[in-house]
Amino acid sequence: MTVTRTNEQDRALLHAAAQGDTEGVRAALTAGANPEARDAQGRTALLLAASADHVPVARVLVAAGADPNAQDARDDSPWLVTGVTGSVDMMRVLLAAGADLTLRNRFGGIALIPAAERGHVDYVRALLRETDIDVDHVNYLGWTALLEAVILGDGGRDHQEIVELLVTAGATPGLPDGDGVTALEHAERRGFDRIAGLLRAVR
Repeated sequence: MTVTRTNEQDRALLHAAAQGDTEGVRAALTAGANPEARDAQGRTALLLAASADHVPVARVLVAAGADPNAQDARDDSPWLVTGVTGSVDMMRVLLAAGADLTLRNRFGGIALIPAAERGHVDYVRALLRETDIDVDHVNYLGWTALLEAVILGDGGRDHQEIVELLVTAGATPGLPDGDGVTALEHAERRGFDRIAGLLRAVR
């Protein structure tokens, strides 16, 4: 990550992006703002827009050449943040701009993993249908998207559907975590009967 010094136009751009002010973003760019200008935390205008799901702003920034993969001091990027917010519209804008499906967050995870954990069904469905993202990617904790959906999910309908989507997309149900515990075993321990049944059916 490279933090650049910001001038008045850059600060105006960052502020407008964070506020969802599309015209303000256009005006700042026209005045010479750098699309890759960063704030004190290393966040670009596109990251600020993606974090708040300001899709029209993101479209303007992408058209100006903003990088969907630029990571801040916490290793967040516009692309990675879509997995947290679950915004399908933002996901598609950034995919078209060259999002890197292999980019890792500070936990070593790709965008699919936080989306699965948080129960973002529509996002997970779209990501699996529209990309070739690695469904068995393992983060620094030793967890895949499937494991996170079970370990950190609530076992409800959204997480049940996500487990089904992941398994249908080819996720390996028997892949254990760092302690050797599989998603099925976690589901059984937590009393997630529906999820456990889904996983038993594909063993």
